[in-house]
Amino acid sequence: MFGGLATVPTNSPHLRKSGSRPVFSDLGTTDVENGADENFLHSAETDSLKGSSTPISTGAMMPSPIFLWRIKVVFFFIWGFICCKIGWDSVMRMSVDLRDLFLYEAFLYYNPLLLVTMAVWFWGSNLWVFSQSTVSYAKIFDLDQNHLTHREIWKCATWMTIVVPTSMTAYLYLYSHGEVSLAASQPVLLYAAIALLLVFPFDIFYLSTRFYLLRTLYRIVLPLQAITFSDFFVADILTSMSKVLSDLERSACRMVHRQVATIAWFEADSVCGSHSVAIPIVLVLPYLFRLFQCLRQYKDTGEKTTLLNALKYSTAVPVIFLSALKYHVLHEKWISFYRPLWLLSSVLNSLYSFYWDVTRDWDLSGFTRIFKFSRPSLLSNLLFGRKWVYFWVLSSNLILRCTWTYKLSAHLRHNYLTLFTITALEIFRRFQWVFFRVENEWNKMNSKSNAQLSLSELPSEEDKLLASNNHNSRPEPNEITPRVLTILSSVLERLVARNDRLVMEGLNGKSLKAFHGVRAPSISIAKYLERHYNNAFYARVGGVSNAELNKLEVELLFLLDFGVVVSSGVFEIYCAHLEKEMLISNDYSCQKIERVLAVDDITEISVEDNTHTSSPTQMGD
Repeated sequence: MFGGLATVPTNSPHLRKSGSRPVFSDLGTTDVENGADENFLHSAETDSLKGSSTPISTGAMMPSPIFLWRIKVVFFFIWGFICCKIGWDSVMRMSVDLRDLFLYEAFLYYNPLLLVTMAVWFWGSNLWVFSQSTVSYAKIFDLDQNHLTHREIWKCATWMTIVVPTSMTAYLYLYSHGEVSLAASQPVLLYAAIALLLVFPFDIFYLSTRFYLLRTLYRIVLPLQAITFSDFFVADILTSMSKVLSDLERSACRMVHRQVATIAWFEADSVCGSHSVAIPIVLVLPYLFRLFQCLRQYKDTGEKTTLLNALKYSTAVPVIFLSALKYHVLHEKWISFYRPLWLLSSVLNSLYSFYWDVTRDWDLSGFTRIFKFSRPSLLSNLLFGRKWVYFWVLSSNLILRCTWTYKLSAHLRHNYLTLFTITALEIFRRFQWVFFRVENEWNKMNSKSNAQLSLSELPSEEDKLLASNNHNSRPEPNEITPRVLTILSSVLERLVARNDRLVMEGLNGKSLKAFHGVRAPSISIAKYLERHYNNAFYARVGGVSNAELNKLEVELLFLLDFGVVVSSGVFEIYCAHLEKEMLISNDYSCQKIERVLAVDDITEISVEDNTHTSSPTQMGD
């Protein structure tokens, strides 16, 4: 997420580059390079069919995709410079008194669209990170196989980045040169085009995605059906964009009342003024939608946590309406009574929301110990297991939850640049929140899938899984979860394949005495693995690098003092279990796992503790 590109073991045949689409690729290259390689391979195959003389002529006719991409970037920066130059010259043509009012009006019309564009860029970044990891966002959001990937999302964001500033530049230029009617038509045409594009019924401009978005918005407004993850996910994003929705309402109001490029809206108490009662109503709507969703979830599931979640959204209602009361009550009454209530409700809402983000939405169960890091594997079960990431996300989320404090400064409250910055930071916080919220949902889905896998299908040979030579007791059979089987199969497979001598000793029926180290007899094997190694399946199918997987295996065998006795039949069961896991995860790229250990059903391989064996560091890669 916040680091470099994820690396994958070279022997891992199946990767997930874009949601649920399995492809073969090398994550060490950039997106541009990947596209260039694909085009190059395609053209090479075509040339090979045409003959040996065509590649030269084709190469002369077809420019490199990287070259075309660079040309597009150059034109993009040239276009940006032209827009900035025209906009600046247009603003400088106006008088000083009119300039601020004019810029404020232009800001009102184009500020929400610029923020929506930024949100689309952020969403594409979210999808790119998920495509580089093992999180199948297509499965989480119940998308079809033709869903948009981060490339299509970024393409949409690029066009939005071009169209919105171009319209704004035209508005500034036409107004400054006296073409008021033409200037007033620019934001109206832009808003109308966007609205028509969203509801366009023909199969162009990603019809299925537009229909999916509109259907989700309809389900948010009218929660008449069971709430899905995408329903409350989009509703949560709308709560962070409530200021954007409010500005859209005021812009539409002025367009309907023909107040664009006029001074009719300067009066704050007018129907479209800054003191309009419609503003707090629009601001509170996303929170009410989310509140009703929680109540609907409680009706369907009976879970009391949904009521606590509903209480969180209800705390935003007094914050919004008390803030709006400032313009409708006497100043003395506001200072003495309503302002303290607003401060109290704002603090309560911020702290409650921060607590819910960390403990519920992200499910950081180690939150109370997260700043100790007494054990390096404390966060190894999380997708983004770098310490600084969690320091950053916790601190930034708390700070950005308290950005409402800018309203305490009178000189900042009505500064449109400050408003834009605060809203942009809130959108950034929300899409930072997306990474951990989606990962948490993915972990829950996998836990449910693993819980549904019955271990009764395994033969009696599983009893040999944790045959300890040094302890009188071992975990109960119901503690041996599929994740335990998964990590042990990964350890055994890589262990016997790493050293031919050990394999030969196994073929002769001898014990593989490879590791010894720190004893941890009080640790429950199953609980330890469930707590710290629930990413084991992803490690097996290519979720982490070779070095990280080696470190995981060595740490596991050092911390756990147990002996493993596994026959080739049991090992075959492990491989079959992994194949079943991949089938459940909709990974059809590779349903068979190569068996690196070929022994008969009688041969047993064991890893036992022996204080006289050599150091385990001799076994490392």
